[in-house]
Amino acid sequence: MPYSEKTLRVMTYNVHSCTGSDGRISTYRVADVIASFEPDIVAIQELDSGLARTNHEHQAAEIARHLNMDFHFHPSIEVQEGEYGNAILSRYPLRLVQAGPLPSPWWFRPLERRGAIWAAIDLGGREVQIINTHFGHNLRERLLQAETLLGAGWAAHSSCASPLVVCGDFNTLPISSVYRRIRKFLQDAQLSIKGKKPMNTYPSRFPLARIDHIFTGSGVEVMDTKVPRSKLTCLASDHLPLIAEIEIR
Repeated sequence: MPYSEKTLRVMTYNVHSCTGSDGRISTYRVADVIASFEPDIVAIQELDSGLARTNHEHQAAEIARHLNMDFHFHPSIEVQEGEYGNAILSRYPLRLVQAGPLPSPWWFRPLERRGAIWAAIDLGGREVQIINTHFGHNLRERLLQAETLLGAGWAAHSSCASPLVVCGDFNTLPISSVYRRIRKFLQDAQLSIKGKKPMNTYPSRFPLARIDHIFTGSGVEVMDTKVPRSKLTCLASDHLPLIAEIEIR
């Protein structure tokens, strides 16, 4: 059957090493949050693998196993005992295209190295490009990371043709120059629904900031968005998940 269009549910979620706002560490609880909204694709930030602080679990693998989803994990930070980074999970066949670090200014020594992961989702013979990232806290750092992510090595790469979805924790408010730079090339999913007010995602218990985003390129129509706030989502992480219902043209 030829491909025409397909509706996908995409979630981006900073899970804070699966450490909840109550201090409890649980991949099961994070998986429960994700499962309750039945996303097709999940971009997750702040995952541990093999670290003593989170019981040496490979959190991406554990969450993917709970959800019966395919996944790829990229460590932004590697230490002797383990790793820490981001992952993409999918209900559809998933092909890793690229994963790597994002730069910081030469004069700036970040407390945490940042990275991105790019995968292609196979929808019956047509691929959807998904990029997941986690930007730094310094403004100049984020500007450089945005330029890199939008450049020829990532979103502007010849292999990164539409449809394209870019997700993550950008540590970036909509009033910032970093956000405005991204919006020159991509649409903000939360601004795509007329008459619907964008919702904040951080911190989970009292969300005051909109720093988690889903951006879309051409060939993608956003049908709906939500930031679910419940007892479970407020406990499972210090961020709330952001969900976008999209149609691939």
